[in-house]
Amino acid sequence: MSVLVVGSIALDTVETPYGNAEDSLGGSALYFSSAASLFCPVNVVGVVGSDFDASKISFLKKRGVNFDGLYVESGDTFRWGGRYHKNLNQRDTLFTYLNVFESFQPKIPAQYRNAEYVFLANIDPTLQLQVLDQIKKPKLVVLDTMNFWISGKRAMLDEVVKRCDILILNDEEARELSDEPNLITAIHKISSQGKPKTLIVKKGEHGAVLFHKNSFFFAPAYPLEKVIDPTGAGDSFAGGFLGYIAKSGNLRLSTLKKALIYGSAVASFNVEDFSFNRLKKLTMEELENRYQEFKALTRF
Repeated sequence: MSVLVVGSIALDTVETPYGNAEDSLGGSALYFSSAASLFCPVNVVGVVGSDFDASKISFLKKRGVNFDGLYVESGDTFRWGGRYHKNLNQRDTLFTYLNVFESFQPKIPAQYRNAEYVFLANIDPTLQLQVLDQIKKPKLVVLDTMNFWISGKRAMLDEVVKRCDILILNDEEARELSDEPNLITAIHKISSQGKPKTLIVKKGEHGAVLFHKNSFFFAPAYPLEKVIDPTGAGDSFAGGFLGYIAKSGNLRLSTLKKALIYGSAVASFNVEDFSFNRLKKLTMEELENRYQEFKALTRF
């Protein structure tokens, strides 16, 4: 069962206390695809500039990621630069050049429009609605967003939220979206306003919380001695989460719990090196071993 993802494809310049990477592969669509493709085929819709080196995504094609929805426009590819502090939860954006991404209008190829599993990566809510209008009868829509859209395009974002099944956001975004300081109260308030009935709240180095039909489930973060580059961790988490659900083919609470752990496991590998250096080499055997380590961490 394949998954459709619509999001950004970028070239990132990243500085952390452990080194730097310049013009490395990045973007929400690619981090998601790298993780989800460990479980199932992935279809990508995105845009790059004429300067993009297609050989950089050859490893994803080998994993069953389809790029029929990748559009190449005249101009430069979206670029982002960031510097992480010693506390890797803090980051400064050095530059953002939208380039061809600024005029991106997602066109879903005909062969993608029957997608059952859809991930709307963190892009303008207007574009997310355009995507949903082109999909016929999705079985599951997962939405990611950020503070910028919550404060800047709230009305449009609310329309997208009503049409999604699972909302992924961090604890700060949950508080802003609900206007509630307490996280548990915030989760209940968002859920009580209609769809979605399932929320995932990411808490960075403190793990993630799943809320589904009035039930809570908590997944810790994997204890790593060194985090090299946190870029893309959230999208790789989402990829592992939705990839496992698509492979399982059901939405039982037990499946959602396992998916949360798989997402956390993939994200823990993602941060072990810059860009896709670690995810390129990641095997299912390694992922399964870490999944079992997660079980051992939480069993009592």
